[in-house]
Amino acid sequence: MKKLANYLLQGLLYIAPLSITAFIIYSVFTFLDGISQKLLFKFFDINIPGLGFLTLLLFLIFIGFLGKTIIANPLKLVFNKILDRIPLLNFIYSAFNDLFSAFAGKEKKFNQPVLVKVNLNSDLEKLGFITEENLKLIDEIDKVAVYFPHSFNFSGELFIVPIDNIKPLNVNSGEVMKFIVSAGLAGWEKNKV
Repeated sequence: MKKLANYLLQGLLYIAPLSITAFIIYSVFTFLDGISQKLLFKFFDINIPGLGFLTLLLFLIFIGFLGKTIIANPLKLVFNKILDRIPLLNFIYSAFNDLFSAFAGKEKKFNQPVLVKVNLNSDLEKLGFITEENLKLIDEIDKVAVYFPHSFNFSGELFIVPIDNIKPLNVNSGEVMKFIVSAGLAGWEKNKV
């Protein structure tokens, strides 16, 4: 019985945001369609089907613009000013922000999985991700930066590796990360490899 109640709550959590959003959009559409049709008929004596949809589309674009410019950007500026005044908090926030943006942001860094030979005397190899190919700053021309995530952990190590020891993999980077973090227990999805 407890499992059924848990499944019921999970179902509500999944469906509620979508249902509420759909209801709000439908209500706004009905309201805008009614007003626009009445005004158009009153002033021009014509009826245009689908005008409510166009009005709703323009309304949502306007709300998105207001949210981005008037609400989001000022809040972001205030948050950044607070972070600048607290150095330790700024360091922690920027480190986590860089890590999450490397996985899912605009500049995804973990998108080039590689197999690296880590011991030249044996066939020992490690899975990792190239994070930087240009190492001129540290006077390393024939090397790249490779990040090696740890298994069963959300940490890892960065190695500077000779390009000759790197073998690019034509595999989905998310699958490689899942494989490494699970220490190989997740296995490979047969249809993706």
